[in-house]
Amino acid sequence: MELNFEKMGGLIPAIIQDTNTNKVLMLGFMSPEAYEKTVETGKVTFFSRSKNRLWTKGETSGNFLQVVSITPDCDKDTLLVKVIPAGPVCHTGSDTCFGERNHEDIMFLKYLQNFIERRRQEMPEGSYTTSLFQKGINRMAQKVGEEAVETVIEATNGTDDRLVYEASDLIYHLIVLLTSKGLRIEDLARELERRHK
Repeated sequence: MELNFEKMGGLIPAIIQDTNTNKVLMLGFMSPEAYEKTVETGKVTFFSRSKNRLWTKGETSGNFLQVVSITPDCDKDTLLVKVIPAGPVCHTGSDTCFGERNHEDIMFLKYLQNFIERRRQEMPEGSYTTSLFQKGINRMAQKVGEEAVETVIEATNGTDDRLVYEASDLIYHLIVLLTSKGLRIEDLARELERRHK
C-alpha cells in the first residue's frame, strides 16, 4: 500500500476504531516503520512523538490493540485502523481517549451473530446452539415459532420484563435460523432500510 508520509513530515495520522462497537478509541501517528511493524505483528504500533521512538500500544499495560483491518483515506495520508482492544485504551483508564464508554448495546447482535457462526463451524459438544444445528432446519424454525408465540403472550398478558426475556429468546433463535441458511441479522437490517426509503 502506498501511503503519503511526506505531508506531515514523515508521520501519518491513524484513527483507531473498535471493529465491534464502531467507537473511535484514539488517534495516534505512524511512521513508515510503525506502519510496517503494525502490519507485521498485527498489533497497533505508533511513533511516539514524546518518546521519539516506536511504541506498541499496550506494551506496558497489556491493553494491546489487535488489528482487524487498515484502510487509507482517499488521499492516502490518513489511516482508519479497525481493532479489537484488549482493555481500556486511554492511559487514564478510560475506554477511549475521548472519555467515552466503548459500548453500543445494539452492536451485541453483531457479536452474537459471529458467535453463533463460530458455533456452527466448530460444533462444540454440550452447546445448546450446536444441538439446534444438529437437529436441523425444521427444529430451528419450530423454535422460532414457539418463541414468537411466547413473545405475543407476554406482550398481551405479561410483564415488560417477561416480554423482553421472551423477545430475546425469539431474536436468538431467529439468528440461529438465519445462520443455518447462510444469512445474517445485517441482511434483515438492509431489507428494513430498503423498505424505509
